[in-house]
Amino acid sequence: MRPFSFIFIFFIFITSCFQSRETTHASAVPVQLNPVSIQKKMVDIEGGTYAAFIGKDSGRIVEVASFQMDETPVTVSEYLIFLKANPQWTKSKIPALYADNSYLHNWSGDFEPPADVSPDAPVTNISWFAAKAYAESVGKRLPTVDEWEFTAIADRTSKDASEKPEFTDFILKSYQNKKNYRNAVGQDDANYYGVHNLYGMIWEWTDDFNSVMITGESRKDQTTNENLFCSGAAVTTDDLKNYAAFIRFAMRGSLKANYTVNNLGFRCVKDY
Repeated sequence: MRPFSFIFIFFIFITSCFQSRETTHASAVPVQLNPVSIQKKMVDIEGGTYAAFIGKDSGRIVEVASFQMDETPVTVSEYLIFLKANPQWTKSKIPALYADNSYLHNWSGDFEPPADVSPDAPVTNISWFAAKAYAESVGKRLPTVDEWEFTAIADRTSKDASEKPEFTDFILKSYQNKKNYRNAVGQDDANYYGVHNLYGMIWEWTDDFNSVMITGESRKDQTTNENLFCSGAAVTTDDLKNYAAFIRFAMRGSLKANYTVNNLGFRCVKDY
């Protein structure tokens, strides 16, 4: 089966007409957060532009301002520090509104991470609300889709490898990896900016993860893009060489803010 055909089928399967799901989410967190000091290396991402992958805006040139991004995803040990400072976000106390019943389900207790996962592995089974709370507590924020995608088109030697077939092949092969989320972060080759683990370890939350369903410049209008649902989604992509991006956008489009997944985690960014 050709790669595009596989992604096309995957996209239809995972989206499954998600227009029936509500994807709005609150911006507030349930209670006041205690600040947390965690020393984590961040790298500079010099601003620039990239071509949007999907939807009626496909081919739109997106301008991304310079920012800083965590070198690696947030780890189990880092999240544990956050929980100890903010126990209202532990698995026994978090309100159902902010996480489904799989939140940290593999933890033995509120402050007992899974024994079969490295403390330096990316924390997973985290909802968007919890990821956002963590980011706020450490004085950062979640990246936007555009910031994540802009950073992720860089390979080891260039800022934009989106036209390189070998880079697409690398991404697709990395998506076939199983249970890498149990391993320590930072063991792969960093990309051009010095960022690790963008592919092949976990999916990552973005602040505007459900913007895949929104069209319009800067995604600020509220017009639903019906072409992003079901089979219509595949025909509006800007470049079929970017079919690897289908998987990411399908995943994001399938989420709600309280969902948790075994291989879904996050990293943080900061403005200059």
